[in-house]
Amino acid sequence: MKFGVAFHTAYFGVDPDVIAAYAQHAEACGFESFYMSEHVAMHRGSKVGGVALDPTVAIADPLEVLTFIAAKTQRILLGTAILQLPLHHPVMLAKRLATIDVLSKGRMRLLTVGLGALAGESAALGVDHATRGRRADEAIDILRLLWAGDENGVSFEGEFYSFTDVCIYPKPHHAGTIPIHIGGSTRASARRAGLRGDGYFPGGTIGRDERLRQIDLMRSVAKDAGRDVVFDITRWGPKDLTAAQVEAHAADQVTRLVVGPASLDPQVQRDDLTAFAERLGLI
Repeated sequence: MKFGVAFHTAYFGVDPDVIAAYAQHAEACGFESFYMSEHVAMHRGSKVGGVALDPTVAIADPLEVLTFIAAKTQRILLGTAILQLPLHHPVMLAKRLATIDVLSKGRMRLLTVGLGALAGESAALGVDHATRGRRADEAIDILRLLWAGDENGVSFEGEFYSFTDVCIYPKPHHAGTIPIHIGGSTRASARRAGLRGDGYFPGGTIGRDERLRQIDLMRSVAKDAGRDVVFDITRWGPKDLTAAQVEAHAADQVTRLVVGPASLDPQVQRDDLTAFAERLGLI
């Protein structure tokens, strides 16, 4: 089992010293990865899962924060959970992600993308919310196409994006591509993971039975499509996870668990990471 940490600036603020210290301590404790989430444009009345969102919270841009964290750490992998793919133009995003991967020496490895739940957020960025699934599918194909292209360029003609003979450099560090994980809580997300993903990050609100059905669906879709993929399956976990709970997650095919702070006090946040790492043998 691999273990990651998340830092949600909506809850814990955007103080760069606090964020850097948290990431550095997670790295020192043996955590594999550091995740950031995304919301771009909030509005009054926004709700996710029936929970009202404060439109004034400071939600930092995840890729900018990950670039900052890359400069403050040496080893920890960088991830998003999730990046709202339909809100980004894939040509620009391909450049940004490859640049982060190069500057971090190959640590932009845990890109998790999703569709976004807020119609108002899509509208603020000129995106038809009803088309976001098809946009995401095109964007995933475009990212991989651009990263694989050579000096002759690549072309694409789709419903939402089109270009001819485009080159994107630099390429991702060493591997030539960046794995793309799919995040979501629906069977459509599981099918997308099976068709296009390197991994799946099912949402925290779905129950165990439905989650296992979605994982089976993902694998079935991949097999039918002729894809031979060793899927990474990531889940959220509480900071007080026990070894027995980790074993139960592993039995459910989970390969990575991501935990986040539960206290606003930075010292308590770091102490919780230390306790977690000691309890589960990371250090």
